[in-house]
Amino acid sequence: MQKHYIVAGSSSGIGAELTQKLLSKGYKVTGISRNEVAGFSDDYTHIHADLADTNTTLPKIEGAVDGVVYAPGSITLKPFRSLSLNDFQNELNINLFGAIKTIQAFLPNLKLAEHASIVLFSTVAVSTGMPYHASIASAKGAVEGLTRSLAAELAPKIRVNVIAPSLTDTPLAAKLLSTPGKG
Repeated sequence: MQKHYIVAGSSSGIGAELTQKLLSKGYKVTGISRNEVAGFSDDYTHIHADLADTNTTLPKIEGAVDGVVYAPGSITLKPFRSLSLNDFQNELNINLFGAIKTIQAFLPNLKLAEHASIVLFSTVAVSTGMPYHASIASAKGAVEGLTRSLAAELAPKIRVNVIAPSLTDTPLAAKLLSTPGKG
């Protein structure tokens, strides 16, 4: 039976690359993003959704889901004194609350799979402490806490992991990588 994966943030960067790799292995992928991308195979289905919008609801899907990857990204780098509560809320909306919404929507489907997994994204800024990263590190720290809690709660049926990459060459990071001394 063909495996089925859900990739939130499938239209760009890491999410788009992962979607392409899963499709190239013959898996079915349901992508969730604000922007639909052409060129994926017939095994790709798109759900248009802004996961940062707290009013967004995700549609129910039928059948087992073997994995959910939550890869939407954001980069708000400002000195702490310049960050507003709204900046922190926006980071939480996209990184934490969007992940919660996605996992809750598809948890019944994950439970139908023999060996399901969830992969969430954090950042090295959580563990290393980096200047101008207060809002994103706070949100991603919450994602790491959610991951640990869900890993304990859903084991052994569903594996839950978080990865924390450094700055990655994606469209989201292009402006930072083009700055002298950053790339």
